Amino acid sequence: QVQLAESGGGLVQPGGSLRLSCATSGSTAGSMSWFRQAPWKEREFVASTTSSGGLSYYADSVKGRFTISRDSIRRPAYLQMNNLKPEDTAVYYCAARLNRLVGVPRADQFAYWGQGTEVTVSS
Repeated sequence: QVQLAESGGGLVQPGGSLRLSCATSGSTAGSMSWFRQAPWKEREFVASTTSSGGLSYYADSVKGRFTISRDSIRRPAYLQMNNLKPEDTAVYYCAARLNRLVGVPRADQFAYWGQGTEVTVSS
């Protein structure tokens, strides 16, 4: 079992930055990811990293603006979001799985999810 708790969401103006955190407890997660879900849309992949941040993957829509990091398997995972756009507005969810996953993941490959943190990009 892996317990996850996100924090760091909020209201930010276009072009601004936020850093989301995902604290973990329980078993060690082999891979951790961020997904997001905007109103009236399906949940979509944002970024993923393996244990200790060895391999990282990003959705095309966030490449060059978002950075996922994880210093060690016992430390939180972070999502640094820069140059935010209104279309980044969504509830952001942290997800984890026990086994390491290589490649861009799907939501159904993760067994553990946080409660979500809301990000609103608006002037």
